[in-house]
Amino acid sequence: MPGLEHGGSRGLPERPQHSEFRYHWVAFVTIFAKEVRRFMRIWPQTLLPPAISMVLYFVVFGAVIGSRIGTMSGFSYMTYVLPGLIMMSVITNSFSNVASSFFSNKFQRSIEEVLISPVPNWIILAGYVLGGVARGVITGAIVMGLGLFFVELDIHDVFATLLAVVMTATLFALGGFINGIFARKFDDVSIIPTFVLTPMTYLGGVFYSIEILPEFWQKVSMLNPILYQVNTFRYGLLGEAGGVDTRFAFAVMLLAILSLGAYSLHLLKTGRGLRS
Repeated sequence: MPGLEHGGSRGLPERPQHSEFRYHWVAFVTIFAKEVRRFMRIWPQTLLPPAISMVLYFVVFGAVIGSRIGTMSGFSYMTYVLPGLIMMSVITNSFSNVASSFFSNKFQRSIEEVLISPVPNWIILAGYVLGGVARGVITGAIVMGLGLFFVELDIHDVFATLLAVVMTATLFALGGFINGIFARKFDDVSIIPTFVLTPMTYLGGVFYSIEILPEFWQKVSMLNPILYQVNTFRYGLLGEAGGVDTRFAFAVMLLAILSLGAYSLHLLKTGRGLRS
């Protein structure tokens, strides 16, 4: 039959390559669209709270406390803190979206239908992770839009800004995916954000430059990976990297994304954390 290649040890007809690509594309779009529709449908729970929280941060830390602090690294405090608040929103939302969505599917056992389907694991992973990236980027854009009511901003490097946001959202969406796989109950989904992500984010240079810290605590802060993501994004927006080598930061983020992606695929392949 024209358009079909016959082969294989069992003599079964093989799908043409273009049909294989279309099949994978439809599967990816289906999972991705489901993830986006999920957080858009419940936007009062997913998009509105970060916006309200960030407005409070702008008012309290920017207008009230910031006016007494003066400048930091040559910028007004409200301008300096804006990139950190945007990145904090991206990190928490990309992580929590994937962790809660995947665990909910696992808890309802609907994930089993996806896992036994002929959809490749990398398509499943890409659909969930990009759904988390979409939520992180949208909430980051909302926070940035609100911040522009408080500060005037000229973006220093658009490419570095977008790359830092997308890579950070991807990295923490992968972390949320792994969290969702290992979670056994709903409480487990909130443990990592509460006891790990939040402290690391607050100590990751969101509200201050580590240059004002004593030398010992500067060295301790340099061990916090979120510091590199926040300051890389701050470099893209303001041109101020806070002593961080942005090329090194991008390289570390890429390595971390590849490592977590490979580990996530390994978990899907072995079924660890998915079999009861």
